[in-house]
Amino acid sequence: MPLFVAVLVLYIVYISRERGRFLDDQNSKEDRGGSLSNCNLFSGQWVYDNKSYPLYKEQHCFFQFDGVACEKAGRKDLDYQNWRWQPRGCDLPRFNAIAMLESLRDKRLLFVGDSVIRNQWASMICLLESSIPPALRSVSTNGSLAIFHAKEYNASIEQYWAPFLVESSSDHPVFHHLSTEQKVRVREIEKHARYWTDADILIFNSYAWWRMPKLKVLWGSSDGTAGIYQEVDMVRAYEMALKTWLDWLDVHANRTRTKLYFVSMSQTHERGEKWGRTSGKNCYNEKEPISGEGYRGSSESDLEMARALGAAIDELGRRGLKVQLLNITELSGYRKDAHTSIYKKQWKRVTSEELANPSSYADCVNWCIPGVPDIWNELLYAYIFYFSQ
Repeated sequence: MPLFVAVLVLYIVYISRERGRFLDDQNSKEDRGGSLSNCNLFSGQWVYDNKSYPLYKEQHCFFQFDGVACEKAGRKDLDYQNWRWQPRGCDLPRFNAIAMLESLRDKRLLFVGDSVIRNQWASMICLLESSIPPALRSVSTNGSLAIFHAKEYNASIEQYWAPFLVESSSDHPVFHHLSTEQKVRVREIEKHARYWTDADILIFNSYAWWRMPKLKVLWGSSDGTAGIYQEVDMVRAYEMALKTWLDWLDVHANRTRTKLYFVSMSQTHERGEKWGRTSGKNCYNEKEPISGEGYRGSSESDLEMARALGAAIDELGRRGLKVQLLNITELSGYRKDAHTSIYKKQWKRVTSEELANPSSYADCVNWCIPGVPDIWNELLYAYIFYFSQ
C-alpha cells in the first residue's frame, strides 16, 4: 500500500473515531452539564496520570513554539506533562478536538493579553492540529495578531499581543521588555481593540506585566512623547485600565453572539518561600507540584488585583454583559514544576555568570507545553460545551 494511502486511511479512521466520541459527548451533554453545574471546576487537586496525559506529544505539534517547547530545549524530566486536574466532586471533561473544531466552524476565537495567554493559544493549536490534515491548516502573523486557520472548518484561532490590554510602551509583539520605565496609556485601547470587534469568542488576560509597585501612567495626548506621565500605584493603574476595557466592551461587544472570558492570574514561582523553601530558590529544577498543604496562596497585591477584576466583571454584568472568569490561579499555583525555567529559546545571550547559576535566568512565569496550559483549555472547553452563557 503506498505510504500516502496508508496515512490517509489512518487519518480517516482517527477522524471517524473522534467524530464518534464527539457524538457520544453530545448525547450525554445534558446529563454531564447537570453534574458539572454543581461542581467547582477550579477547586481540586493534581493527580499523576501517565496513561491519559499528555494530551499530545510535543514533537507531534507541527507549529512548535520554541519559547514553550521545553523538551526540545533539553528538559529530560518530563513528568510535568503527566498530571491531570481533578476537581472535587466531578470530572473535568476531556478535550475533544473534533468537537471543538465543530463548535468553531465559521467562527473566530481570539486570545488577548500577554505571554501567558500566548501559552494558552499555543496549547490550543497543539490540541487541535492533529485533527486537521496538514494542507488544511496554517499559521500567519499580522503585526500583533497571530492566526491559526483551520480551512475545512473556516475557523480561526488567534492571539493578540496586548500585555496591559490598553496601549503601552511594550505593545510591539517581539521587541518589548519589562522595566520600571514602563509607560501605560490607561485610557487608550482602540489601537488594539479594533482587531477584536468581530470575534465570536474573546478570551482575555492581563497580570504579569503589572507586577511592579508603580507604573508611569499617561495623562492627556497619547501621540509619541506628548502628554504628562505620572507614577501611579499598580492596583490603581490596573483599575483604570480595566475601566477602559469594560467601557469598550459595553459599546462594542455583541451581546447576542460574542462569548467573553477572562483568565485569572497565573501564579509565578519566583520565590521558594511560597512553598516552604529557603529564600532565593525559584522554579529551577523543581520536579513535583506543591502539595495542598504546602501552597501559601497569593500575595496581598495579587488579592487586590483579583478584587479589581471581580469588580470590573460585576460591572459588566450590571450592564448586561456576562464575562466568565476562568479561575486558574489556585490550580496553577500548585505547579512549581511546570514552568519553562531554563528550557526555552533564550532571546538574549546567556552570560557565563548566568550559566554558572541557572536559577538566575530561569523563567518562572511562562509554562511548558504539553502541560498546565492544556488544563486551562480543558476548562475553557467545559464552559463552551457544558455551560450556557
